[in-house]
This record gives sequence, C-alpha cells and structure tokens, in this order.
Amino acid sequence: MRNLAILELLISTGMRVGELTRLNIADMNFQERSCIVLGKGNSEREVYFSAKSKMYIKKYLETRNNNNEALFVSLIKPYNRLGISGIEIAIRNLGREANINKVHPHKFRRTMATMAIDKGMPTEQVQKLLGHIKIDTTMEYAMVNQNNVKNSHRKYIT
Repeated sequence: MRNLAILELLISTGMRVGELTRLNIADMNFQERSCIVLGKGNSEREVYFSAKSKMYIKKYLETRNNNNEALFVSLIKPYNRLGISGIEIAIRNLGREANINKVHPHKFRRTMATMAIDKGMPTEQVQKLLGHIKIDTTMEYAMVNQNNVKNSHRKYIT
C-alpha cells in the first residue's frame, strides 16, 4: 500500500523525490487534496494530488502502527523516514516485477508534465506545479506527442 501511495503521489503531483521524502502527515490537506512542498532553493509551493492518491495514502496510513511524523516510513522497525534511496529502490523493484527497465522517481515527474501538456494544461501552469523558474526547463520535461502535433496541425492549419 505504501508503494502504491508513493507512485500515485509522484505521478499526480510531479514533485521531486526529495520533496516527497520531506513530507509529513501533517503537511497533507486531504480536504483540498493538496500539500506544500519544500523545493529547490528552499522555495515552497503548493502541489495537488489525485483522488486515487488520496485513497492510497489514507489506506497506507491506516496500516501504519507507529507515530513517526513522516508521511512515508520504512516497512521495518524502527520505521524511520524513507529517504531518497529507499524510494528509488522501492520503485526500481516494482519496475523489475513489472518487467519495466529504467524506472526511477524522476520519470514520474516527466510523465506528469507530458500528460498535463498533452491534455491541454497551459505550460505556464505546468511550470508552476513543477516549481520551475524558467519555462524552458518545463518544455524540456514535456515530451510532445506526435499525434497531438498532427491533430493540432489539422485543427489550426488545414
């Protein structure tokens, strides 16, 4: 349940793995499905998570039998805050089980950006969600879907 919660939170927020590791339970606003993350340069920003993420996080928290303030903790005692390498290992293992190579937390960030742009979210809003200072950085993240380019060309040009 913990790993599902991690995957869903990464894909729906686009947050960096380091931002994820610093989250505490108290940081989660389940009513608004949002949380404040501490990004690069100690800058705070609000990110939003999906209903699916909320469900998995709540289910995961119900299984916890410790009082660590961290949102995600190790599965064995003393239930320490999960670090970047712990999340990377968990995701890599899930990728192996699914026969998917080169799975890492950052891929979820890039995928979220690409999906958002493909679905029509303005790039400036994606930039804000990802915490990028320059829009060029956001554009590097988004892999433009060739079918969308074709459809847009037909819509706007021909």
